[in-house]
Amino acid sequence: MTVDRSVRSLSQLTTASSSRVLNLAQIGLAQADNPQHAASPLFQSPAMNSAIIVKHRLRADETYLFAEARAVATKIIIPFEKADLRVGGRSFFFGQRGFLDSFREVGNYASPFAMKHDLDVLTLLDAVPSLDPFLLREFLRNHDVAPDDCYFEISGADQTRMYTHAAQEVRRLTALAIKGTGPAQLASTAKIISALLSSEVGEKLEPLRATLRLGPEEFREGVFSWRGFLYYKWSLAELKPQVLKVLRDLNTIRVIGRADHDSLQFLGLSKRAIAVAVRKNLDEIAHVLGVYDNAYAALTEREDPKAFRDFLLDAPPLFLEMGEKMGAMNHIASFWKYRFPAGAPRHAEVEELSIILRDFLGSVGAHAAAAN
Repeated sequence: MTVDRSVRSLSQLTTASSSRVLNLAQIGLAQADNPQHAASPLFQSPAMNSAIIVKHRLRADETYLFAEARAVATKIIIPFEKADLRVGGRSFFFGQRGFLDSFREVGNYASPFAMKHDLDVLTLLDAVPSLDPFLLREFLRNHDVAPDDCYFEISGADQTRMYTHAAQEVRRLTALAIKGTGPAQLASTAKIISALLSSEVGEKLEPLRATLRLGPEEFREGVFSWRGFLYYKWSLAELKPQVLKVLRDLNTIRVIGRADHDSLQFLGLSKRAIAVAVRKNLDEIAHVLGVYDNAYAALTEREDPKAFRDFLLDAPPLFLEMGEKMGAMNHIASFWKYRFPAGAPRHAEVEELSIILRDFLGSVGAHAAAAN
């Protein structure tokens, strides 16, 4: 375990993607007055439950830490001061050499049960392809891990960026209750969006609960689902142009240095397999979102709340499918941007490009042979 001054960059999480960062330190500060945060924690160890978990792109000088080659690792950062990340922290990677010793030292476990629980949770966090709150909640629940819902809120930065997109969606609902486009409708829309994105399920949403004819617990689940679809629709709108740009770049990237016939053939097959898999993922996500759109149209256009209510209650398992596909594409887009930032030359040696493409193939579950 090392002293990690790079944690300072995490003090600027207002622009970070929540699919890559689970900021338990910030969640703890925000939920200080919520007894359920402590009663149903994600980790048993207070130190681990205040950590910052990051899906981290490994740098060249970090790969030696692992017995096997990998492009992304789960980084655990323990801040020195939760309220001031600029102070720095200590960090280690899941699965690195000496990982268990670092994990045991940080957790300061009083019982083997607590340590096993936290190790199991961390293993799941490493296995999940994205840390987005909706995928993460369903993935953990499928493995009988159910911390309080406060651990699965949309980040404040993403709430801000989602607002305009969500407003277009919610305005269709408020138009039913308040005719016209005047201040009353705008205020009602703003109130509902604020409650939806900040995970409030209180009196602001009571008219919606009455419309959908749901009990309190069902309504809480339904709101979580609706928030999830708003999140994924916004995420797809942001991510699709980025990942399609990667596909275009792959077609034009130049291989430098010596390359034999087999290597060049592998690169060509891999590029085509990645393109096919990415477009298939985009189509499948769009199909699921289309089912949501139809259910929402039943509510807003045909004034039939039952179809939308039933869809929301049955929807959470869909987050596993969408979240995994979105996580894979987010990884491709973010890694490519990291390796080839704007203005950088679009060329690489065959060995490096082969490693990148193998990583992308694994992310989308494709094989080079599939391009035949």
